[in-house]
Amino acid sequence: MKSTLKQYLASRNLGSIEFDRQFQIVASDAAASHILKFLGHADHEKDLLNLFPELVGSEDIAREIINAQTGDLRLDYINRTDPSGQPVFVNMTVLSSDMPGCGLVVIENVTDIAGAIQAINQQRYDLFLYQRNQEFRKEFLNNSILGNSKVILKVRETIKKISGFPNATVLLTGETGTGKNLTARVVHLSSMPRGAPFVHINCAALPEHLIEAELFGYEKGAFTHASIFLDEIAEIPVNIQAKLLSVLETKQVRRLGSNKTIDVNARIIAATNKDLQREVQQKNFREDLFYRLNIVCIDLPPLRKMGDDIILIADYLRKLFNVEFGKQVRRFSPPAKKLLIDYNWPGNVRELSNCIERAMIFIETDTIESESLTISNTISNQFGSLPLDGTQQFTLPASGISLEDVERQLILAALKQAGNNKSKAARLVGLTRDTLRYRLEKYHLP
Repeated sequence: MKSTLKQYLASRNLGSIEFDRQFQIVASDAAASHILKFLGHADHEKDLLNLFPELVGSEDIAREIINAQTGDLRLDYINRTDPSGQPVFVNMTVLSSDMPGCGLVVIENVTDIAGAIQAINQQRYDLFLYQRNQEFRKEFLNNSILGNSKVILKVRETIKKISGFPNATVLLTGETGTGKNLTARVVHLSSMPRGAPFVHINCAALPEHLIEAELFGYEKGAFTHASIFLDEIAEIPVNIQAKLLSVLETKQVRRLGSNKTIDVNARIIAATNKDLQREVQQKNFREDLFYRLNIVCIDLPPLRKMGDDIILIADYLRKLFNVEFGKQVRRFSPPAKKLLIDYNWPGNVRELSNCIERAMIFIETDTIESESLTISNTISNQFGSLPLDGTQQFTLPASGISLEDVERQLILAALKQAGNNKSKAARLVGLTRDTLRYRLEKYHLP
């Protein structure tokens, strides 16, 4: 080995191995022995190709380097595992040697460098995933709230305007089934940073004592940069409303049983299908809390006011159920489209989705006909959305109706709208809970 090269290799802590034309090791220095031992190789191993099978297939190139005493062959970041199971990386360079008929392998432990490069590549990969995720978020935001009617365009424009204000409180109003839950998530994704939690609390589904625990029982940091979605906000008891108002005004929360306050950095999104102003007048909802929630109000339109958007949404649902059910349904017939537009849709998009799903389950052709659409024959279908308060004149069907059937359908509709909450359902039809229980037993309802 040339003395100058030997001195250089020693100064850089590089190992050197000399080998003959049969790739048998004839000499190695202490640094090379140390690296090979680190790689888990025994000292008695003399076959270079066994030590570094990466050279297999490059034997002729290595022999040309030996014969011509010029050129080199470089292999970077050869991966090994040390005896403890940790990854090790080495660089290898094949050169000519001053020993006749031999070549020289220079090896360098580059595990630390390789680790840094892997970290950089991982960051690049994470950035790629983030960009793809951003594209998904953008696609989700663009496609979630469907429609081209003025009422829908107004909803999308409002969401766009508040996207730059992640701390602004948002109140979502609208009938049951108009998509308040979905809209809340769109508001969240359009304005909050990637990975920010979305905490959904259904105020109507929790008993009073659990509502307080759900709202004020979280650990510190749980609501950092989060969106807290208070669904059915009108169902929160008045005493809890006062505590919620305090949280909104002070941005601090006191956990149950504690006298310490926790800072809260979160956006509040509230939703209700009730007229909160009327609830305020009836002393069911605090006026100051209503004004604190009503910073930005997004009123989601009922399906019956969306015109041709009904067909657009129905077609979107058809595509979804095609994928879910593995079908190839391609269209709605003109009579089916007319039926969809003419129907009142008291359950809004939720009812439309159920209707399309039923049709897609049983259909055997590629076209949804009007006969395939099972439109619920309810009191809402017969009389529209007009209030049953005696102020409207109704035309009864020529065949007449059964009051018991009407009452039964009203109770079923109330239970559905109330999420099977019997107290809420009783309020919707103007009954006490005990009276509603009697009616449920009378009509053998669950």
